[in-house]
Amino acid sequence: MPTEPLAPPAASAPAGRYIFIACPWTPVGGGMFKVAEYLIQGQEAPSPNAPTLRPLDTRGGGWALASFWVLLMALVRLVRGRLSGQLAGVHVNMAERLSLFRKSAVILACRALGTPVVLHLHAAQLQAFYRQLPRPLRAWTRWVFSLPACCLVLGSAAQNFVTGELRVPPSRVKIIINGVPEPAHARRTASASTVQRVLFLGNLSERKGVSDLLHALVQPGFDRSRLQVTLAGGGDVAGYQALARQLGVHGFVHFAGWSDQHAAARLMAQADALVLPSYDEGLPLVILEALANGVAVVCSPVGEIPSVLQDGVTACFVQPGDAASIATGLQRVLQSPALRRALERNGRALYEAQFSLTRFCASVGQVHQRHFGPAGPAVHDSASAQKASP
Repeated sequence: MPTEPLAPPAASAPAGRYIFIACPWTPVGGGMFKVAEYLIQGQEAPSPNAPTLRPLDTRGGGWALASFWVLLMALVRLVRGRLSGQLAGVHVNMAERLSLFRKSAVILACRALGTPVVLHLHAAQLQAFYRQLPRPLRAWTRWVFSLPACCLVLGSAAQNFVTGELRVPPSRVKIIINGVPEPAHARRTASASTVQRVLFLGNLSERKGVSDLLHALVQPGFDRSRLQVTLAGGGDVAGYQALARQLGVHGFVHFAGWSDQHAAARLMAQADALVLPSYDEGLPLVILEALANGVAVVCSPVGEIPSVLQDGVTACFVQPGDAASIATGLQRVLQSPALRRALERNGRALYEAQFSLTRFCASVGQVHQRHFGPAGPAVHDSASAQKASP
């Protein structure tokens, strides 16, 4: 049965309090890990009675089965934090598959301990995963989602799923759009004779449309004369390298492998266009990072993407699974300097208005203050807080 939001801790709570940010604290966590990492990076120096944000690893970086030991240690840390009186609350970041079950354990433990929870839903794939579950597990999932004080979602599609299918009251669901830091490197200056650099940044998988992208590069009429394509990310790198050789594009397609935050930032600063022809997404951080860097975005309009980007204005949309459409979209951006400059300019303006890290941290800070009590972390400033409110 749905329950009422947990009462926040008293304002007279002891000093040295903290809020756990629960997720896989390794790159295996993907975008969810990056969001959590950005939150901790973006927290300002706390006031004497304001808790700090701390990581709570719930998975580890090894095999999925080994993650249960990491989860057990996370639950032990929850108990210790509650017994010490220093744990103000837990911000749980959730995706689909095993993430749903691991984070459910965290939520249930917090419920038993009387610790308030904010649930942050990241994955667009949870909808399909939920619908494939047996009826008892669907009911169990709805019950778990009824426990947190608040559920944060990325956009209207996720909001409709959580309120409609998971039956969470709309008053306990809040849309908060992710934010990313300012660029760490200056953008390169391109000229008419410069090699055109296209970047794919993410896990190399069929869901991300990597095979479709490689096939797009051999479409009839596609101009590859000045093209350099970099695919940066983990996954089946060897398999896609073999496909690139088979298609004859290995001469200008480079596989950079997994790239940490700093390496990815350098690649983004050198790119003329980011391409992400995924079959499904939430709101990918890599797109927001491209907007921040003033890099033109070529992507598929899936998940929350079409609710925040506009074709021909802030991005160039292509159809997932359609190599010809991907080739046309890339050519459209690379061969039209005026369009590319417009996408770069409009994308940067959109980042400043909606996707800055300051704005994101302010929005999350408001949620923490409301549900974790007056000792919740302060937002950056009153102006940011007002802008962050919907």
